[in-house]
Amino acid sequence: MPRLPLPPELLAGSFTVRAADSLGVSRKRTRRPDVFIPSRGIRIPAESSGGPTANLRAFTALDDDSTITHHSGGRVWAMGLPSWMQEDWRIHVARDRESSKPRRHNVVGHRLTFRPGAVTVVDGLRVTSPARTWLDLAALLTPDELVAAGDSIVVEHGPDFPVPRVALATVADLQRMVAAHPGMRGLRTARVALQDIRVGSDSPQETRMRLILCRAGLGEPVLNHVVRNGWGQPAVWPDAAYPEHLIALQYDGAHHGDPRQYRLDIRRQAVTESLGWREIRVSKEDLDGDRPFVVEKVRAALGRQNPAERTRGAPDRLDPGPHVYVRAERSAEGC
Repeated sequence: MPRLPLPPELLAGSFTVRAADSLGVSRKRTRRPDVFIPSRGIRIPAESSGGPTANLRAFTALDDDSTITHHSGGRVWAMGLPSWMQEDWRIHVARDRESSKPRRHNVVGHRLTFRPGAVTVVDGLRVTSPARTWLDLAALLTPDELVAAGDSIVVEHGPDFPVPRVALATVADLQRMVAAHPGMRGLRTARVALQDIRVGSDSPQETRMRLILCRAGLGEPVLNHVVRNGWGQPAVWPDAAYPEHLIALQYDGAHHGDPRQYRLDIRRQAVTESLGWREIRVSKEDLDGDRPFVVEKVRAALGRQNPAERTRGAPDRLDPGPHVYVRAERSAEGC
């Protein structure tokens, strides 16, 4: 006998067995092979059209006190988490410190105290705010991993960028969150990381590149810099830059191996160099090891620079015209 289709209301993400009951769906139907059972009383249809928020929603619908936190909150906010944390698919759920800790399959339970503003609701899901999520992760991450996570929530791009971006939180928000939780686990790591968080990194690898160069004594590259053409219009958007030396850094993630992206990267480099800048393309391998090769790449570029180029700048070079705009498609990856 063909199985009955689930009601449309249950196909958008996770749902509780109670919700299925209210729609007249039998318990037997919710245990069929096309329904995943991540934890007691919770179901996710195999054909779920929802993202992280929708697929976690049932975990907070079980009661009025449960809140998504830690790794799981980081996924909701698309934070730059390290690979080992991205591979941990257990669900982190917290209740108030005066309540019992959540105990169920596939769930890591916590008892936490939440100050006003620390919990928000996104599409029906109770989750810790970006700033509180970042602070909770401080007890689990290294300072540099926490810097990358912080960069990913304070990142923003203005109207001169092809896709303007609004920050999930500001550095000031993170500072206030740290100040409001004296004695909390991970607070020392959070304070160290705060010193190195900057606005403008779109991926953990871009953060790592910036920290490596800064600590190698090459100075801190500028983020959110826009290279303009002779008409003053935005033409290239480097991942990081040394504007005084006309050096643009572009991090090439895995997606840059795509043939279409490769052609865009070649065109972007041609435009960059026609405007009098030197483009340095950086790969993951350039960031690895005790002596990352990116340091040698940048050091060599700084050493080769003709002093006259610093004063001549873009207007004296071939100008590609007012309609040339090139930017690498970005991956969702202080001194």
